[in-house]
Amino acid sequence: MAWVALFFAGLLEVAWALGLKASEGFTKPVISIMTGAAIVASLGLLGVAIRTLPVGTAYAVWSGIGILGTTVIGVLFLGESANAARLACIALVAAGIVGLKLTH
Repeated sequence: MAWVALFFAGLLEVAWALGLKASEGFTKPVISIMTGAAIVASLGLLGVAIRTLPVGTAYAVWSGIGILGTTVIGVLFLGESANAARLACIALVAAGIVGLKLTH
């Protein structure tokens, strides 16, 4: 159950990271409120996950999911760079997440 909570916490991290951009510095009230709700929900689920998972592992996986998801969406939908060096670094983040899950 902790890994499921952690996965959804990571997805919500992607949502709030993208919400920060979409809110344009919190100048769009509805998007800003939705971003705030995603932040609270993401941290709440992270808190649930660290009840049973090591905090370092949980935090690294949560951050990694956020990094991967936000980067992929940025590349696919926001016109951000997808050069080889950037993709190689993102692959290293993904490998780290898998490694943490496998060694837990």
